[in-house]
Amino acid sequence: MHDTESKLTVGTTLLTSIARPYWQTMSAFVEGLGIAINFRELNHPTFLPGLDLGPNCIYVDSDKLLFPGDLLHEAGHLAVTTAAQRAAVGSAALELPWPTDGEEIAAVLWSYAAAVHLDIPLELVFHDDGYKNESRWLIDNFQRGQYIGLPLLQWMGLCYDEQQATLHQVQPFPVMRQWLRA
Repeated sequence: MHDTESKLTVGTTLLTSIARPYWQTMSAFVEGLGIAINFRELNHPTFLPGLDLGPNCIYVDSDKLLFPGDLLHEAGHLAVTTAAQRAAVGSAALELPWPTDGEEIAAVLWSYAAAVHLDIPLELVFHDDGYKNESRWLIDNFQRGQYIGLPLLQWMGLCYDEQQATLHQVQPFPVMRQWLRA
């Protein structure tokens, strides 16, 4: 068992009132994929408050984390990246540009699949302060089965669309074949 919940002593009301029941679920899932969650102070600017990415890991600054659901989005970035690139994140060996626009779209859809898989409220991951103010639009599209980026996830070998799922006699997206890109 991972003790990430006790380490996450964020003073934000958002974590305490909404996200705390889901933090353990999300962090256990992410760590179960082989993506480490390392708690440390982040003294440099980060794209998302309190989160940064490293080689096969996510750094979490408990004092700066504002939106715990962002953990799934950041995990999505690592998950849709090739294994070689995943190991190079945060180092000079990382091939740039990273993430590409396609990987960004794939990470968004991956985080949706993870939220559905974990039964996490979509609003926790796709919160109003993220996704360039398009969170509601994303949720609405996903709930209608309009999966922006699905061809990318399928090309990466992570899932099947309806047609391919029927051919392979498996469940279609948002069910994933695997969670990490090879």
